Amino acid sequence: MSSYLITIGTIIAIQAITVCGLNVIVGYAGQISLGHAAFFGIGAYTAALLSTKAGLSFWAGLPFVILISGIVGLLLGLPSLRVREDFLAITTIGINFIVEAVFLYVPFFGGALGIGGIPRIYLFGLKLKGIAFFSLCLFFLAVVILVCWWFSRSWAGLACFALREEESAASSMGISPVRFKLLAFVVGTAMAGVGGALYAHYMRFIAATDFSFPVSISLLSMVVLGGMGTLWGPVVGALILGALPELFRPVENYRILFYMVLLLLMIRFQPGGILGERSLLRYRILPTLLGGKS
Repeated sequence: MSSYLITIGTIIAIQAITVCGLNVIVGYAGQISLGHAAFFGIGAYTAALLSTKAGLSFWAGLPFVILISGIVGLLLGLPSLRVREDFLAITTIGINFIVEAVFLYVPFFGGALGIGGIPRIYLFGLKLKGIAFFSLCLFFLAVVILVCWWFSRSWAGLACFALREEESAASSMGISPVRFKLLAFVVGTAMAGVGGALYAHYMRFIAATDFSFPVSISLLSMVVLGGMGTLWGPVVGALILGALPELFRPVENYRILFYMVLLLLMIRFQPGGILGERSLLRYRILPTLLGGKS
């Protein structure tokens, strides 16, 4: 594999890890989130600060990254429980702008200059870069997918699904909306933190603009395109939308416009996404092709 393809594959794998976390919040628990890039950035800045200022390695800092991302997700998820639908979307957008502003204007976080000099990841004394770092990202992606699979089949995941479908009915059956929505926020933001840590150690320089609101739109687009609430949908969405900008570089300046149009079209004609319920690919095209082969 060329270094170019490895670079693209690594970024896509990191995005897929982050998007799987967003899918827990949006797809499993049914909570609108337009500020997931904030938690992606919290994980990245936590890993960067632990490595540059505290001198911790990636492996020593990773538990702190997961813990801090989950705790911040818990705290920022609390006000989101008091609002719904459009107001929830506005709240999560505000969270994204607040977190970005903190990174940008607080000197402790590097301010406008960002944080540089982030060390590479070492494993058994070997410096991970290129195909080795890509393999590490695939390993973490496999772990995240396994956690999502387990969560979707656990009592907590079933409770989140029930709240997503009909919150009033689920509450009447004894399911606590506060408890399980916050649990989804914690799990989803912790996964975003892992993706952010990998991103920081891969890029070795981060700035506040790397985690701005347009990034949140990109992440949400991946979930909607692949299929909210499905296991493999976020991975498929990250793969497609991660590769498209490289294929259509001449229109890179219109990427956000493309994502917004794609979101509107998917919500209007394929709300379940590529792999979701009533999708053309899953229930019409694939059965037709398989039937034709047989």
